[in-house]
Amino acid sequence: MAVDALDARILRLLLEQPRTSVREYARLLGIARGTLQARLDRLERDGVITGTGPRLSPGALGHPVLAFVHIEVTQGHLDTAADGLGGVPEIIEAFSITGGGDLMARVVARDAAHLEDVIQRLVQLPGVVRTRTEMVLRERVPYRMVPLVDAVGRAAGRRPA
Repeated sequence: MAVDALDARILRLLLEQPRTSVREYARLLGIARGTLQARLDRLERDGVITGTGPRLSPGALGHPVLAFVHIEVTQGHLDTAADGLGGVPEIIEAFSITGGGDLMARVVARDAAHLEDVIQRLVQLPGVVRTRTEMVLRERVPYRMVPLVDAVGRAAGRRPA
């Protein structure tokens, strides 16, 4: 799905002002409300916009420790192990990866002892052979999408119509 320059402007506005009404977005962009709504519907249908809920802070929820856990899995048991990760509430994301491990999980915890408890649960999951944990010391670049949206918009503006 190609995102054009107007789509990029819409996405940027959604990211920067998530609580604004569709009518106000249309006014700020200088386009008709129907045009904006049609674009939003297409961006959702095409999977560009994947959610509209708030981003929550695990730290504010009492889980300030963040770690990335590499998980090695017995050959042929990737799906079983990955399904088991879904039962651990402290895992807020998990991915199949290449390199040193088969899965990588983003894990939050109340403290170091709680993180150890979570890791002990992980090594007991069917198919899990071993884990390697890397604790986050400080966030250096927070999750962001605006720079990527801007780059996509600039590239779309240079593409021939």
